[in-house]
Amino acid sequence: MKKDFMFTSESVTEGHPDKLCDQISDAIVDRFLQQDPYTRIITECAVSTGIVFIAGRFEPNANVDFTNVARKVIDQVGYEHSEFNGKTCSILTSLSELPLDQTYAFREQELSDAEIEKIPVKNQATVFGFACNQTSALMPLPIWLAHKLAKRISEVRSQNLLSYLTPDGKTQVGVEYRDRRPYRIHSLTVIASQNKAKYPDLQQLSEDIYETVIKPVFATEEIKPDEKTRIFINPDGQFIRGGPAVHSGLTGRKNAIDTYGDYAQHSGSALSGKDPTRIDRVGAYAARYAAKNVVAAGIADECEVQLSYSIGISRPVSIQVETFGTGKISDEEITKLLEANFDFRLAGIIKEFNLRFLPSIHQSGFYRKLAAYGHVGRNDLELPWEKTDKVDVF
Repeated sequence: MKKDFMFTSESVTEGHPDKLCDQISDAIVDRFLQQDPYTRIITECAVSTGIVFIAGRFEPNANVDFTNVARKVIDQVGYEHSEFNGKTCSILTSLSELPLDQTYAFREQELSDAEIEKIPVKNQATVFGFACNQTSALMPLPIWLAHKLAKRISEVRSQNLLSYLTPDGKTQVGVEYRDRRPYRIHSLTVIASQNKAKYPDLQQLSEDIYETVIKPVFATEEIKPDEKTRIFINPDGQFIRGGPAVHSGLTGRKNAIDTYGDYAQHSGSALSGKDPTRIDRVGAYAARYAAKNVVAAGIADECEVQLSYSIGISRPVSIQVETFGTGKISDEEITKLLEANFDFRLAGIIKEFNLRFLPSIHQSGFYRKLAAYGHVGRNDLELPWEKTDKVDVF
């Protein structure tokens, strides 16, 4: 394992086409679960110039207007230009009904342990959870900073501090590590889209972004850019309007951004657009919960938890722990503690995190909020898998 290296992670704003698709998909999931917490829904979205395509499969026990949900998300994200906006874009749907399946009609809060054991997963998946002590959220520093920069771009636009910005944007942060600890900021890249080519020019944009985005983000950070940090603001020139009119989007195409910025492994499956009965979504949350509690307990500086599921079995067929040489006890001992104290069964995860009822508890939606700036490591949301309430078991 390398001790000294440089690592980069990227993030995007909620107006990036891929993230727009994730938000539309999860807004639909929210709406279904608000009507019926026990329903099943799987939905994917694609966007391009003036077009939104939605594919959905769902149980026919809820009535959701897919088109209306999509238009509202597009409007809320802030797309208003003629090439793409919520009022005039064409929305195509391909919808089909899932057969009713009593297997998943269970009331998880009423289940005994033996009954939880009888509820199998119906899709195979290998999922990963990770945590490290590089930040207060126990996330890797590169993705933590990349998210902060991306979110700040959106705040600057929505607060009208820079009125010329449009919703699409990207960030990238490079961090130098020494002895596997963050040492300095190697590089920063910010790409912001603007309304018109004539104003502002690239020089003015760079100055504005530096003053309103970069400086505020690092004001509270322990490690700040130094005189050798390479800062790139729209290095390829002006980015006019951006969004689906410039590049297409697709649900589930930003898995690294949704998780750990490629600093740790992640599943190849999309997290957005799925109800809580999909283990490839909720298993990733359970794995993060386990890894975070390990690090929060102080028995490892870094921890990656891998869960492998097979169709027809309730428990993961494999639980693997990797602490990259930072563990105070062996990885095998940590694995045994996880097996004894964490419930990685599908119905157990749904019960532990109350996943079916979160959209109803949060009337403005729950899963859509995860679809931009990460499904894990969120200090701005009360996520049940971000709790460190099991540190005592270690």
